[in-house]
Amino acid sequence: MAQRTVLVVLFDGVQSLDVTGPLEVFAGAEEAAPGAYRIRTASLDGRPVRTSGGLGLVPDGPLAEAPAPHTLLVPGGEGTRRPDARLIEWIRGHGPRAARLVSVCTGAFLLAGAGLLDGRRATTHWAHCDELARDHPAVEVDADPIYVRDGPVATSAGVTAGIDLALALVEEDLGRDIALAVARHLVVFLRRPGNQAQFSAQLAAQTAGRAPLRDVQQWITEHPDADLSVEALAARARLSPRHFARAFRAETGITPGRYVDRVRLEHARRLLEDTADGIEEISRASGYGTPEAMRRAFIRAFGTGPAEYRRRFRPAPVT
Repeated sequence: MAQRTVLVVLFDGVQSLDVTGPLEVFAGAEEAAPGAYRIRTASLDGRPVRTSGGLGLVPDGPLAEAPAPHTLLVPGGEGTRRPDARLIEWIRGHGPRAARLVSVCTGAFLLAGAGLLDGRRATTHWAHCDELARDHPAVEVDADPIYVRDGPVATSAGVTAGIDLALALVEEDLGRDIALAVARHLVVFLRRPGNQAQFSAQLAAQTAGRAPLRDVQQWITEHPDADLSVEALAARARLSPRHFARAFRAETGITPGRYVDRVRLEHARRLLEDTADGIEEISRASGYGTPEAMRRAFIRAFGTGPAEYRRRFRPAPVT
């Protein structure tokens, strides 16, 4: 088995979890499969850096002396907003030499600044996707997934999504069993699918400003198996269906039907991941009515049916 060097770039203002999350995944994989990874960290001058949260990190050395990486990982954080020009130049020169180039959160801005995302599909933290698209029009920014793979380049969304991406890379390198062992140790799911949305239905939509509409949003969340037609929801808000649909979209940014779809999908996904309930029971509890209706929704969202989703993304019990 060939050893893969993972090099993590450090800089002042880096987000600590962007560094330590993926690093712990690769370190866990190295423990499970000795010799699989050689993990190194480096800063521009080899000096310690201070994270955005105030934590001090001591690198293994300067970037100029770092070993040639198989996987070059660029984390995000406040330090990506006004990066040292020397850091961008180093990434521009060394990034293409890595077999895999990975960014976490706003680390995508450093890759984009080095021109390494031009013509590629990429993502970053949802709050910065518009900015990335505006500042780097040559990048195809996808705001929805938790991570995106485009050839040898992989970009992930905010903080914990870096763990999901690292687990996916370990599974690619060493197989599902090793990745599962690491996930169990870290008490996380083996991995969420890359095309899973970055945030929940409640966060994806804005909170309505008017109390009746906020109450309806809460009702939908708490009763996904209820009659959630526009007519029924409008009656709860004491509005006409037409007025309700228009006001709901104006205040939340999405239609009532789309919001209901997201809530039901999220509810079903959580039941598949967290319970042993049967598919038919989950389909009723989530408001789909039939397993076939839920299967169609899962295939549209995740490219796989509920049973396969459960098999792939629900962690086995720790023994």
